[in-house]
Amino acid sequence: MSGLDTRDIGHRVVVRHRIKGGLTDVIGVLEDRRPDHLVVRHADSSTHRIELTAITAAKPIPEMPLRPVDVEQLFLTAALGRPAAETSYLGEWLLRASGGWTGRGNSLLPTGNPGMSIPEALKQAEAWYVERGLPPQAHVRLGSPAATDLEELGWTDAHPGRSDVLVMHTTLDHVNGLPPYEVQLVERPDQSWYGVAFDGPVPAPAPVVLEGAPKAVFASITVDGQLVAVGRGSMTGHWLGIDAVRVVPAYRGRGLAGAVVQALARWAGPQGGRRTYLEVLESNEPAVTAYRRLGYVEAYRYRYLVSPSQ
Repeated sequence: MSGLDTRDIGHRVVVRHRIKGGLTDVIGVLEDRRPDHLVVRHADSSTHRIELTAITAAKPIPEMPLRPVDVEQLFLTAALGRPAAETSYLGEWLLRASGGWTGRGNSLLPTGNPGMSIPEALKQAEAWYVERGLPPQAHVRLGSPAATDLEELGWTDAHPGRSDVLVMHTTLDHVNGLPPYEVQLVERPDQSWYGVAFDGPVPAPAPVVLEGAPKAVFASITVDGQLVAVGRGSMTGHWLGIDAVRVVPAYRGRGLAGAVVQALARWAGPQGGRRTYLEVLESNEPAVTAYRRLGYVEAYRYRYLVSPSQ
């Protein structure tokens, strides 16, 4: 007996079945239902094939509630998932520079204690950026004490016409389903990967930044002999960070971005991954909708502030 049918595929289930020496339970997502067996997927992406003749009981169970996230920890985790080309510390504050490419790679992360007064720390941070020919700017989580401190000292929104950046998160078992496309994963991307990831010339600092994480992987999907979708995943502790997801315009709306996310999540499970995050502009409604459909929810928002001296 199974108690499950094809309508339960994609849902969490519990399956009690006979093994040598007794009975055991498997809890996970039902990935496949065949005439003679079931396939149940764990959160770590491992799969278990269970013969129907061995099953004594099986039923759907409610989704596990998404546990609250420590937003301050995630804020730091996201910074480590894509390290800048050059970094330095001012107490616990992180200074980052990457030749001007991306706000994350060229901004102060004012978290923790700088080891001195806030005004003095900001003065030293500004000097560090000026030495590198970069505008002093800070990457702040909206509503955080750091954002309040900087705003009170005259730091202002660097991009007032741009929407907030949403950092969204979920658990791997919500997104590590079998992708509907074949996804290739490699440790080092080639020029064709960069050709899809960027609309135009590849900024010189980009390979240094994207390939600089201690544990990263690069995903790509080929359709009709053409590379049409790419993405990047990096591990920081039990967190999988996903970024650089891009689909060739002519191939959008086919579920390719979701397939990239699923493949990266399946890679992360055996690496010790349990949770995943990504970043997206709130104004990018199609992407936000797609990520919510996959199970991502908002953790926090961030913006960039610039020094009043700019």
